[in-house]
Amino acid sequence: MLSSAASLPMPYTLGLTGFPLGHSLSPKIHAAALAACGLEGTYALFPVSPEQPSELAALLHRLRTGEIHGLNVTIPHKQSILPLLDDLTETARAIGAVNTICLRQGNLMGDNTDAPGFLADLNRFLSQSHIPNPRQALVLGAGGSARAVVYALCSAGWQVTVAARRLEQARQLAQTFSQAAVRVADFSQLPAFAALNPCFVLINTTPLGMTPHTETCPWPEDLPLPAQAVVYDLVYNPRETRLVQRARASGLPAVSGLGMLIEQAALAFEIWTGCRPPREALWRAVES
Repeated sequence: MLSSAASLPMPYTLGLTGFPLGHSLSPKIHAAALAACGLEGTYALFPVSPEQPSELAALLHRLRTGEIHGLNVTIPHKQSILPLLDDLTETARAIGAVNTICLRQGNLMGDNTDAPGFLADLNRFLSQSHIPNPRQALVLGAGGSARAVVYALCSAGWQVTVAARRLEQARQLAQTFSQAAVRVADFSQLPAFAALNPCFVLINTTPLGMTPHTETCPWPEDLPLPAQAVVYDLVYNPRETRLVQRARASGLPAVSGLGMLIEQAALAFEIWTGCRPPREALWRAVES
């Protein structure tokens, strides 16, 4: 059960840890959430290099003592932070990665709102684009973000294939979700997959195309995008990645991960405060 907003001290001190954090939109999103819910507080960035694990432990101590009331986690700490926590939600445990931490009855609890945030935004995109749900997905990448995406899709009954340049990492991910029969492919098999599965959602979970390397693309440049594919790129900076540009130029429906960012932030905010922020206010904050 979520805590009520009145059960925690105010003003709220919330924040994000990861590295680097220079281009994060999270402060804008959570400032809008606080304002929309009529709550006082701040949302700060706490960059911690992976080479300084003691700083990560010190930051969690501030959460444990109540100095910080809620913490988001992004790359590269989503998995490495697990041993520093007291407990995990069922979702975070299944995914093996955390993006949201709160204090529950004196214990640091790790949660993952990436999975439900992604699925909510994917369904919104398919519905608004009037696309029949294909229930078939090709996921590019096998890192922490891919784990959340695969978990969400498998939980919703989708058929999932994971393609990664590091094939062993993809196999390990598939073994984690073995009950859902996740398939694995390497990049040389992409043409064959596209031929056998003409209608599917192509989901990029890699950082390829992210600022400042906006010229990169996770889909091979010499390989045309499948004619009936739907493209969802988790990268949201820039708003239109090279992959999204290629898809739209080919007449394919395509969207960036900005909606997922907003959804996962709103779900984390609700965990911390008990308040459900209106999504329209969060969209206005990032679009301004």
